[in-house]
Order: sequence, then C-alpha cells, then structure tokens
Amino acid sequence: MTTALVTGASAGLGAEFARQLAATGHDLVLVARTEARLRELATALEAAHGIRTEVLPADLADRDDVERVARRVAGDGPTGPVDLLVNNAGFGLRTGFLDSDVAEEERMLDVMCRATLVLSHAAGRAMAARGHGGILTVSSVASFVAMGTYSAAKAWETVFSEGLAQELAPRGVAVTAVCPGFTRTEFHDRADMTMSHLPNSMWLDAEKVVADALADLRRRRAISVPGRPYRALVGVLGATPRPVVARVSSALARRRRPARAAGKADR
Repeated sequence: MTTALVTGASAGLGAEFARQLAATGHDLVLVARTEARLRELATALEAAHGIRTEVLPADLADRDDVERVARRVAGDGPTGPVDLLVNNAGFGLRTGFLDSDVAEEERMLDVMCRATLVLSHAAGRAMAARGHGGILTVSSVASFVAMGTYSAAKAWETVFSEGLAQELAPRGVAVTAVCPGFTRTEFHDRADMTMSHLPNSMWLDAEKVVADALADLRRRRAISVPGRPYRALVGVLGATPRPVVARVSSALARRRRPARAAGKADR
C-alpha cells in the first residue's frame, strides 16, 4: 500500500482527503494542531478501511514543527515512505490588511507559503529519488483575483505548483494545485465570515472537490479548478484587465468582511 501525508487533516477538506485516500487503501500520516481530533479520525479510518495511520500533531506556523514534519515526509516511518503529500493546512483572516495584526498576517504566510515550500522540497527530493510520487496543494480560486494577503498567498501556492510540476514531471512526480471556490466545510464558520448572500449554485461539496483534485493529480494536471461555474469564472478572469479584477475583488472582499476584529480558521 502507499502512504499519504495530509496537513490540516483534522477538519474540512483535509479530513475529506483523509477519508477518500483511506477508502482507496492509502495508509495515512495525519498532521494538524489538534491531536484529539486527529486520533479520533485515525481510529475511525482504521476501523472502516483496515489501513494504518500515524498521528503527527504540529503547528505549521512553528518552524521546529515544520522541520519535524519535513523529516517525516523525506524519511520513513511505521506506515512507510510518503508517496503523496497533501498540503492542505491554512486559514483566513476576517479583516483588511491594515486592520489585521501583522503577526497573524505573518502566521498565515508561514502556514500557507513557507510550510508548503519546505514540505514540498522534502517530498520532491525524496520522491524524485524513487522515481514516483505526488504533491497536491490546496490553493483557491482566490488565487486568480486580488483579495488581499489571502489571495496573494494562494496565488503563490498556485504558481509555485505550476513551476514545480514542470520541474518534477520528468522525474516521475506529479504536482497539482487544486483551486476550489466556496466549499461547504467548517472554514467560513470558524473564521466567522458571513456567507449568507452567496447563492447555493456557487457552493461546492467537499467530497466532489477532493475527488476532482485526486483525479486531476492522476491526470498530471498542474491546475485543477473544480466546478463548472468556477472554471468559467477563471476563464473570464483570465480575459479581464487586471485593474478591473482588482476593483471588483476589493468590492467583494468588503461585503464579506465583518466590522469586528480579526479571526482565523484552520482547515
């Protein structure tokens, strides 16, 4: 059996990746800050699918924790070498850049950019040496717009994955950035973001997002955009002048942003 390491595995898309990978026979290394939730998930998946799991509590904003996870990605363990890395951990802030605590802004970049870079470097080297493997990073359709530092971090993840896909393809390693739109998970509720104005047609199901992402990784597509409405939106954005994209993005961001202080939500 192969082994997948999933960050942000305790909830949302991360937990769904774990469930779908377990259902197809992958052993799992589950990474998140909340050990109790990871162990509960691990126990359920072992019972349901007969797989092996490792629980690796870590805060990916902490450099020592990132290095510890990177060593597991690059090395071996009870479930064997990591064949698939899923960079899923992340969170969003509820306030505009100048209203946010800069420490929280730095934390967001550490989790979504620095940790993704470090873990992908470890995985890419180990997988290239073996001649096979996959790296899947959960980015966002926000990477194609201009909604502050969250969009900027997601844009980094998307472009980073595109470049890494080209570098690793000749060495047998597939790389994909999945860029979902609004998805029914705990993400927005835990960030205390008001989303009641969004029509049902714009919501994606977590199960379908994960299934599409894994399918596109198998197809070696560098960019995966789940959902026909969002694929159409990305096409329109690509043909729209960037100043227009920036103005519309800013207006939409203000509608979503509550007046009170910042919050966060780990995926």
